[in-house]
Amino acid sequence: MSDDGEKHGTDSHGARGPHTHETPDGARPHPPGGAQTHPAPGAPRARQPYAPRAQAVGASRAQGATAPRDTPGPAASAPQDHGRTPLTTEGLPSWLDPVVRAAATVRPDQLSRFLPPEGGGGRQSAVLVLFGEGERGPELLLMERAGSLRSHAGQPSFPGGSLDPEDGDPRGEGPLRAALREAEEETGLDPRGVQLFGVLPSLFIPVSDFVVTPVLGWWRAPSPVFAVDPAETARVFTVPVSDLTDPANRAMAVHPRGHQGPAFLVESALVWGFTAGVIDRILHFAGWERPWDRDRRVPLDWGS
Repeated sequence: MSDDGEKHGTDSHGARGPHTHETPDGARPHPPGGAQTHPAPGAPRARQPYAPRAQAVGASRAQGATAPRDTPGPAASAPQDHGRTPLTTEGLPSWLDPVVRAAATVRPDQLSRFLPPEGGGGRQSAVLVLFGEGERGPELLLMERAGSLRSHAGQPSFPGGSLDPEDGDPRGEGPLRAALREAEEETGLDPRGVQLFGVLPSLFIPVSDFVVTPVLGWWRAPSPVFAVDPAETARVFTVPVSDLTDPANRAMAVHPRGHQGPAFLVESALVWGFTAGVIDRILHFAGWERPWDRDRRVPLDWGS
């Protein structure tokens, strides 16, 4: 897709995207099933060169979904099945269990104040929230938009974009196929190495009219990743979960128009907007969130 808004419809409009750190009434929600906390996985270690991974899923998006534990998972080396994109939790590392539980129980209004229009509507898109395990422990795959782009130059985001007709039903496996396809197109990862294990409820970005489905993946068999199109992507990188949970790396990003939302100061980048909101909610509902200074404010040009 050549249109910049279509290709990066998630964070390219993040300034007025969902304030995913709040419930509709502005109160901090509690983790579903009780306020359980789990130690964040991973411990700081020396940074090493990284090589990533990816795979497939299908489920109800109204409440988020995960597959039953006994669902057979495809082998990482098996040919990609474009007819069906399975969702499985079999063989996941135990540190992902809190994420699996959160995806199965979290409500849409616990993720965002902005929900998809009733009766349909909105431009359907999906992002791949890909967990891997690198030299510094559990991590997430992100990419950074090229600095030459007209909108949101240099902004980090999840791989993802709009659903194509061949991706299939937006209410079924369409978002799963789109998330893998877009991730392969943008980062060069091998989808056969990705195991999709969950889907978060779809969220709405009013300013761009995008309905975005976050698809959760486990990088079972990492493959090299890179910026496939340097005109659109400056770099592809990973962030350790331990860095995302470190209170020293957390702040509230302030948009010039006054909008505020959670942000992460990691890997020489300011992660904000839709991407930061989704990460913030995953950390919270997985019980990995550590107390951080919500009065700390940073501008969007932090670090520039």
